[in-house]
Amino acid sequence: MGDPLEERESAAEALRLVADAAGPYLASLSDRLVQDPAAAPLLDALDGPLPEQGDGTLASVRELLRVGTGAATHSSGPRFFHFVVGGSTPAAQAGDWVTSLLDQVAGLWPSSPFAARVETVVLGWLKDLFGLPASYGGVLTPSATLANLTGLAAARHWWAERHGVDVSADGLAGLPRLPVFSSGYVHPSSRKALQILGCGRDTVRVFSRDDAGRVDLAAMEADLAAVGGPAVLIANAGEVNAGDFDPVADFADLAEKYGAWLHVDGAFGLFAALSPRTAHLVRGVERADSVAADGHKWLNVPYESGFAFVREPRRMAQAFAMPDAAYLPVGDEARINYNSLGPESSRRARALPIWATLRAYGREGHRAMIERHHDLALLLGKLVDEAPDLEPLAPPGLNVVCFRYRRDGLDDDRLDELNRRLGAELLEDGRVYAGTTVYRGRTALRPAIVNWRTGETDIELLVSVVREIGARLD
Repeated sequence: MGDPLEERESAAEALRLVADAAGPYLASLSDRLVQDPAAAPLLDALDGPLPEQGDGTLASVRELLRVGTGAATHSSGPRFFHFVVGGSTPAAQAGDWVTSLLDQVAGLWPSSPFAARVETVVLGWLKDLFGLPASYGGVLTPSATLANLTGLAAARHWWAERHGVDVSADGLAGLPRLPVFSSGYVHPSSRKALQILGCGRDTVRVFSRDDAGRVDLAAMEADLAAVGGPAVLIANAGEVNAGDFDPVADFADLAEKYGAWLHVDGAFGLFAALSPRTAHLVRGVERADSVAADGHKWLNVPYESGFAFVREPRRMAQAFAMPDAAYLPVGDEARINYNSLGPESSRRARALPIWATLRAYGREGHRAMIERHHDLALLLGKLVDEAPDLEPLAPPGLNVVCFRYRRDGLDDDRLDELNRRLGAELLEDGRVYAGTTVYRGRTALRPAIVNWRTGETDIELLVSVVREIGARLD
């Protein structure tokens, strides 16, 4: 086969191949191993030298489907509890297919008024969903890491301005180190954002009152007062090991008292705002100067999806506007160039799956999902409490449960080794997928429940498989 122009009539048929494979694959997710070690040899079919003459559109797509549906990690299924990974709702998945079909250039208004308008709409819906003021600026990003970067870039510009410097034009040279304060819950993605911004990942001053990372507000305030100038606070809405939260409202009080910038990293925890039973966990987020979250976690839209919101919209353009170029259009409030509000210049129309899922299920559908997952976390906590060979290491969080396997007669060091081996075996087994962490100095499991498909039987299977593997390990 040669030039794709010769195969243009195959485009629709290639998409039908994918559509025909989708039904059986999605229907099988509840029964598949999350990751099947026996499927690993399929990956060899991907290898080899670059073809001189291609196999053609249909043959290529058939082979990709054959290998992918067999060898992929089936993280869209209901038993993937590793990291904090959602699936894709039916509407979001279809919306993502529309994104690929239309292939919009979403960064500039003239290249796609459609993509820009959809992004504006979904940002408004998300602010409404999370209880953020409508006046906040916003932009969609590929992840919470880049959403954190967006918020912290705006904070860096604000901070440098108070030192009389336009950091976008002149850089950080001559400025003191940016003071950044957080609890022990600060996530590596915030540190990575600071690293990329040239502020240094070790800029963060951590104030913890215990080995879990809970914030020491008194110590933080004392250092904040001693700085005597502008600073940045990072509050963490949803800690990954046990699902705990910083007291966002208390951080907001400190920021207001000392004239600091408050950034909230709400990668998954921001979704607590959707339910009256959990909204107290993010009380005060509406007072933040910037907020970051993921869509491909609890919104259950496909990777890559994140969003950033900034109290003063102009800060985003100050941090990310493109250098002067005659061919680039100048946007305005009605014709927004989103590539000037965030780190990406070339952007896909990632608003489409968000629009589809919010339009399909609305506020109530997403609230119901959050509450169901919270109930499942409580169920998992109850099953751990009842099992004689399992030990909770923290109360069930919003949607994360931290526990370990235990056996009488083993000290903590040997229990750590046992749980490390159990975690490795669990991933190799493939029936459920949950990784290990270190929490308060102890090796533990920390399954996170965020997939819209997950139900009680999946939680019960998780507990059963953990106990089974633990019992057979020496």
